[in-house]
Formats: sequence, structure tokens, C-alpha cells
Amino acid sequence: MSTLDEPQPSAFRSWLGVCVITASLFTFVTTELMPVGLLTPVSKSLNIAEGVAGLMVTLYGVSAGLGVPFIVAWTRRVNRRVLLSTLLAILAVGNLITGLAPNFPLILGTRLIMGFANGVFWAIGISMAMRLVPERQANKAAAVALSGISIATVLGIPLGTYLVSLTSWRTTFLIWSCLSAVVFAAVAMVVPSLPSENAVSVREVFNLPLKNPRLRLVTYAVVLYVLGHFGAYTFIRPYAEHHSSASAGFITVVLVVYGMGGMVGNFAAGYAVNRNLRATFIAACTGILASLLLLLTIGNTKAGLLITVVLWGLSFGAANLCQINLMLSAAPDTFEAAMSINTLGYNTSIALGALLGGLFVDGFGLKSAVWLGVALTAASLLVTLSTRRRTAQPTSEEAPAISDAEPITSS
Repeated sequence: MSTLDEPQPSAFRSWLGVCVITASLFTFVTTELMPVGLLTPVSKSLNIAEGVAGLMVTLYGVSAGLGVPFIVAWTRRVNRRVLLSTLLAILAVGNLITGLAPNFPLILGTRLIMGFANGVFWAIGISMAMRLVPERQANKAAAVALSGISIATVLGIPLGTYLVSLTSWRTTFLIWSCLSAVVFAAVAMVVPSLPSENAVSVREVFNLPLKNPRLRLVTYAVVLYVLGHFGAYTFIRPYAEHHSSASAGFITVVLVVYGMGGMVGNFAAGYAVNRNLRATFIAACTGILASLLLLLTIGNTKAGLLITVVLWGLSFGAANLCQINLMLSAAPDTFEAAMSINTLGYNTSIALGALLGGLFVDGFGLKSAVWLGVALTAASLLVTLSTRRRTAQPTSEEAPAISDAEPITSS
């Protein structure tokens, strides 16, 4: 647990460190999801199907999810600054190899290794940010670090798509390799030494959902809506190109609009979760479901596509904030274990969603991936609606929502 006994750097340096960790999260998220906007040029360049190109997202998510409990346990004695620096070095080298790789199997193998680094970051990154500041500011530091997701969605992924239109998908990955190297240097210079103090055992991670029925039900709901979202969203570029004749420039606009919607939804949910966390999550999943149905009905026009992605971004941004709060409120005393479960479920769902979407696209066409998203998001809603209110709502003895909770400390 982060305590006031630890020597604290100056307030400026502490928050600068939090910003560096936010930049790290930005880099990891964009590296994971950037192929979403590059599927068409990658598939054409390497002469593979778009569904096969989607494996760039699938394998990355598989290793990010399944590897995290083991690697975190194996590195339990490693200084967290050293570990984060190592993860960013892997990211820099991996993006470099991806940009230069002569064939798709090498790209997939590289993405698999990079995914392991991504999963470990999610398990340690937020708690690192919280340890850099005084305890009373810990949850604020966590919120700032998590904003890297929205920044990545608004700027990183659309920027990657835009760079492809100016250069090539290979150059885009090379630029991201340089970005990873810059963030690596920033971590080395700014983040202070953080000895490992709260790594959890593999047994504890896997036993937590077995012993905690609330966490188990929340995990079911999260896995289902993430599967549905990424089953459809992974193929948003080819869908827009085929059904609304969207150009590369317009697709960049679509992704920016989606990201801005996600940022607004994130902030809006920050206010709503304190009034009713469960209802906010239900509203967010309903919005995702509605946006997918709109995509099928009015997504064949550019105006309809923009309307759809606005609602989609708002809803998914809100759902992301809700799901973190739901998991933390279900396991308030086991922060890092809960984050490991979150990483395991969320990233594995990204991978399986992209995989299932790819199978549907290759077998039944692009619209089938959207219908897959409709079915899985509806299932998530049913799971949430079927549970009692107390399953998702924190009690007076539990940690409240992260947006304005008392300081949540790593344990």
C-alpha cells in the first residue's frame, strides 16, 4: 500500500510522473488498436483477407489477457519503474519489427510478444500513478492516467489512419516505434524508483472471481459487451468503405468523431456513476446496442455513419468508465487482483471479438459482424438486468466510484 512514509518528490515532479504514465497508456492503447484503421492497406499490401488481417488485434489481445497473471507474479520483485521501462522497450522494438516485417507471420509473432507487455502494463500502470502522489490524491491520479484511453481514441488511432493516407502502414508503425522510444526515455528520466510492493500471486488472481460472486457477474457482463463491441468495431473501416463509399480521409473523420464521443461519454459517466452505477452501465450498453442497429439501418450514408459513431463513441466511453468502477466496487480490498481480472477478461474479449468478427466477415459478409455485436451486447444487457441491484451498486462499506471516491490505494 502506498503510504505517507514513502519519501514524496515535489508536487510538480509527482504529477509529471503521472502524465508520463498517462503517455505510456496512450502508447499501449494506440499500439493495440491502431490496426483497426489499417486493416485495408495491410491486407492489400500483404495479399491477405481483411478477416485474417484482424488477427493483428486478436493475437495481441490474447497474450495481453492470458499472460498477465503469470508475468506479474514472475516479476513480483522487479522495481516497477524498471519493469515499465522494459515494457516500453518491447513496444518500441515490436513496432519497429512490424514496420519492417517482410511477411504476415512475423508480424503476428511480434504482436503476440507485444501483447504480453501490454497486459502487464495494465496490471501495474494505474497503481504506479497512484503511488506517485500523496494518498489523498491517489484516485485523481488514477483518473488522469485512465484519460490516456480517451486521448488515444481521439488522437492516436485517427492519427495513425491519417498517416497511412500520407505515407504507408509501414511508416505509421515506424513512427509509433519512435514514439514508444520517447516515452521510454521519459519514464527513465521522470518516474522515481518504485520497488514492487503489491504484486499478487497467480492463485489469488484466479481464485478471486471464484470466491466473489459479484465480481464474477460483473466480469460476465463486461466480457460480453467488449466481445460485441470489438466484433463489430474492428471492421469499421472496411464496413464504411463498402457500404458508404467512404474515403480514407472521411474514415479519419469518422474515427476522430468516435473518439471525441468517447471522451464526452467518459466525462459524462464520471458524474452519473455516483448517482447510480448500475443504471449508468445499463444506459451505456443500451447506447452501444442502439448504435449498432443504426449502423445497419442508416450506416450506408455518410451522414448516417457520423450519427452512428457519435452515439457509439459516447456509449462505449461511458461503458469503459463504468466497467472499471463496477469491478473495483466488487473487489475494493484487492485492487491489483481486480485489475488483473479486468485485464484478463477485457483484453481476451478484444482478441476473441476481433477473431469472431473476422470469421463472420469472411464467411457471411461485413454486416454479419455488426449483427454479432448486436447479439453479444444484448446478452450483456440481459446479464446486467438479471442481477440484483446490490450486485453492481457499492455499499457504504465498499469503495465508491472512481470519479470522486476516497483515495484508492494499491495494496
